[in-house]
Parts: sequence; C-alpha cells; structure tokens
Amino acid sequence: MQTINSNKFKNGMDFFHRAKAVRLRSHHDKYLLAEEDEESVTQSRNGSSKSARWMVEYVPEYDNIIRFKSCYGKYLTASNQAFLLGMTGHKVLQTLPQRLDSSVEWEPIKDGGRVKLKTRYGNFLRANGGLPPWRNSVTHDIPHRTATQDWILWDVEVVEIYVNSPANSSRPSAPPLAVSDTVPVLASPPLPPPPSMSASFTRQQVSMRFSGKL
Repeated sequence: MQTINSNKFKNGMDFFHRAKAVRLRSHHDKYLLAEEDEESVTQSRNGSSKSARWMVEYVPEYDNIIRFKSCYGKYLTASNQAFLLGMTGHKVLQTLPQRLDSSVEWEPIKDGGRVKLKTRYGNFLRANGGLPPWRNSVTHDIPHRTATQDWILWDVEVVEIYVNSPANSSRPSAPPLAVSDTVPVLASPPLPPPPSMSASFTRQQVSMRFSGKL
C-alpha cells in the first residue's frame, strides 16, 4: 500500500478510523455545507442539516487519502477556478467527474486535536471569514498570514461508522481484542475421582461374601 507522505506523525487518518459519515466543523464554529444547487460549498452553523453530512470514501491505492461525498452524491472537489480574480484562493465545489482524479482526494494531517485537509497540489481546505464575499465561503489555499493560520483547521465529528472494517477490501481489518479485553469463559470444575479403596479393605469384603455363602 502506497503512502504519499512517509512521515506517519503527520497522518490524520486516525480521526477517520471506521468513519462512514462525518461532519467537518471549522475554526469559525461552522459546518462544511453542500448547498442545494449541488455545486456550491459553504459554511453554516446548522450542523443538523443533511447537507452538513459527508460520506467518507477510502482510496484503495493509498492508506492516507480519502474522498468526501455530499448528500447529493457529489464529491468535495478542489477546483482550479479562482475564487476572486487576482486572489490566490480557488473554489471548492461539489462535482461528479467521469473519472475520479486527484482533485477529489484529500490527505488528513493531524494538528493537535484537529486536522488539516491537504489537496494533492499542496493547498489546504480553508473556511474563510470576514466580510462578503469571503464570509462563509470555502476555498483551498495556503494561508500566508498568521491571522488566518487557524482557518485551515477542522474538527471531525463522526456521525456514522462501519461496524466492520470499511468495504474497501484492500484496507486492513480491525485488530482482534487483546486477551485482557476478552470476557473469560469459566470452565466447569472437574468431577472428583471416585474414592480409592485400600487393598486390605477389598480383601475383607471378599472374605465376608464367601463367609456368608458357607
């Protein structure tokens, strides 16, 4: 199994262990939202909306890359469309490409108790703040100012899990329970052996039987 970044200490896949569906909450305490136009991606405080729920797909070739699918069946996509002319940020959209390529692939990178989601181009999923048109927008970019460093951090809320390991057969199954975690099975105590008779007692019984017949 291939790994894009060999530094395992930066791999945030543990946040998505067995995750089937998640919500992603931004630094602004807003959730990543798939808009009803089935194209736009924004932020909203309404985490209970079905649009805030993203299905997690695992990429067979890599152990640290995932995809996110919206409730409309479209993928979270790092597009090459500029968000604003002359600005560095690019649009994040919902798309359904004919062929799943690197634009729909995200690498979770652990940062404390949160994750950064990196594109294959080195940008990060960013929840923007400020005045319109930036407010509630979502782009992929590299933050250059200290004030916006936290805008690429996300809390992962797992809302549905796979009971068994994900359907992807190339991924390893969950390890078995340790011996200390298993419930002990108590065996029935062995039956006591029959009492042994001494040789002298046996001879006495035999002698009494013969005496009775005489």
